[in-house]
This record gives sequence, structure tokens and C-alpha cells, in this order.
Amino acid sequence: MDVANKDPVEAVFEPLLQIEMEMGTFLSDWYHCDQLSNFIARIISHNRTDPIRHSNLFSSALNELLEVSFRGGSPDGQIGCAVYRHGQTERVKLTFPCPLRQRQFFSEAVSKTRREDALARYLDSISTDLAPSRDTVFLDLAINFDAQIRLENSDPPSITLIVDLPLEGIMN
Repeated sequence: MDVANKDPVEAVFEPLLQIEMEMGTFLSDWYHCDQLSNFIARIISHNRTDPIRHSNLFSSALNELLEVSFRGGSPDGQIGCAVYRHGQTERVKLTFPCPLRQRQFFSEAVSKTRREDALARYLDSISTDLAPSRDTVFLDLAINFDAQIRLENSDPPSITLIVDLPLEGIMN
């Protein structure tokens, strides 16, 4: 057996919290993004080195993800958010109904976070006079939060974003 060709074993993430909400209810008020991100952040940050700092960072990152789902989601079905932990990293799994035309956007936006020019794209995006594009959110998470972002196959019409946030290790 060739050990060098083996896929690396993924770390085991322990479940912390899971919520579900009707997408129509979620989409009824933009403020739900902020309310949910603050609520979840407070719950999962209680045992971190600096709980207030951690809660603020996590809430900011989760709020951005929820806003992306708010802008790109469809009112049919449910939104689900699960948070897991492994060491210094929280994993967010955000599943929501997504119209077919939006699936391609998410795939492309996530792939841009892994390109060598991610930082240049991010800086270019935030330095323009125009409002930043929606894919800037993913670049922001990758650059400023050191997030690893990927898509998981979900049964259409849903999409699942998986975002690993090593917030406990971020120094600045």
C-alpha cells in the first residue's frame, strides 16, 4: 500500500449547536441575520480564552454568511446552521435553499478564495468606489478570518457552505 497517496484523515469536529428555521421566516426580516449570529456566537464562545473577543469575531463571520444566504436564498424550505469545534477551529455548516442560477455563483465565489490572487482580488474589490460584490464576503472571510471555505453537495435545491474558522488562533 502506498501511504503517500492516501487521503489525509479529516479532523473530528465535535457538534456544538444546530438550528433550523423556515426560510420564509428567515427572509421576512434582514435583522434575523444579526440576531442569529449574535445568539449563536454567545453560546459557543463561553469557554474560549477571551469569550467576548471570540464572540465578536464569530458573530461577524457568521453574520456575513447569513447575509449571503439571505441575498441568495429562496423562500421555500429551511435554513439550517450547525456549528462544530475541533481545537481552535469552529466549523459552520450553513444549508439553505438556493435557486439553480445562484449555485454557480456560490461555486465560483468559493473557488476564488483558494486562488493565488485572492488577496489582490480582495484589495481591489474593497478599494473601488462601488459597493463590494457578493463574492467579496468569501474573500473577506478567507483573508481576514483565515477561513477555509468549501461547498458540500446537497440535494437540490439546497446548498451547503462549510466554513472553518480558526478564530482562537487569530492574533490581530
